[in-house]
Amino acid sequence: MRFAAGPPPLPAKANKPILCYVTDRQALSGDKSMPALLGKIRAAMAVGADWVQIREKDLATSALLGLAREAVAERSARVIINDRLDVAIAAGAAGVHLGHASIAPREAVEWCRRGNAPSDFLIGVSCHDRDGAIVAESAGASYTYFGPIYETPSKIPFGKPHGVGELAEVVRAVRIPVIAIGGVNEANARECIRAGAAGIAAIRMIQDAPDFAALKMAVDAIHRSYDGV
Repeated sequence: MRFAAGPPPLPAKANKPILCYVTDRQALSGDKSMPALLGKIRAAMAVGADWVQIREKDLATSALLGLAREAVAERSARVIINDRLDVAIAAGAAGVHLGHASIAPREAVEWCRRGNAPSDFLIGVSCHDRDGAIVAESAGASYTYFGPIYETPSKIPFGKPHGVGELAEVVRAVRIPVIAIGGVNEANARECIRAGAAGIAAIRMIQDAPDFAALKMAVDAIHRSYDGV
């Protein structure tokens, strides 16, 4: 199947912050099974998460594809697949997110624009400095993650936190949306949005929520963080 060439750029800012749940079943407390992870995905979608990035690097292709297809079938949020462009296309996902060890962003963009992906297929790129964000934009990325903004266990390998000052510098340097990641939660999301971030991505805020009501309150608080910005 051939798709129309694209993809069109995302707006730098929407009418509310993007909230992306980044999955990590190994960080789940207690049950780390696939059904437990799928339950977290469904809960995140039910409370209004805009995107779900499936980031399960240790899964075999068949298991990852099965999980991705189940998430996509919910039709409640954009589903982004970490690293695996092939799985993202096969599952009908909204996009792929590329890290430092993934296929080069420019190659992925060029392949997709040759009609191998839907016109609205997203290609995201992680960056950890201003230059990285500029390179991602020049390669044709739809958006970029920038972080870590705050201290968080999952981002220790990427160095000390950058803070919102450096986040603001990255936002000013590019036209594509910048998603803040790394220790971001309902308590500090507003300052990320004030710095110009188009949204936030989080693992623990979603996975460690004590119950559905608390998760709903956290997501609603982030979506309201554009108020007065």
